[in-house]
Amino acid sequence: MSKVPLGSQPEKKVYDVKDIQKILGLGKTTAYIFIKEVFENQGPFRVLKIGNTYKIPKESFDKWLDDGATTD
Repeated sequence: MSKVPLGSQPEKKVYDVKDIQKILGLGKTTAYIFIKEVFENQGPFRVLKIGNTYKIPKESFDKWLDDGATTD
């Protein structure tokens, strides 16, 4: 088994709501409402619900965010 060097962390594979809140500049309540709606509508990106916790696959969210960006 390979060891991860001290002080380095593996790249995140999922975001939590707090990450989405920071990335999009949303308040806590707005971020939770948004993620809950995305989960219920099953789009425009993937959201997993594990118990009462939402997890957002990084690749799916980043693709949605990048595709929505304008290059004007």
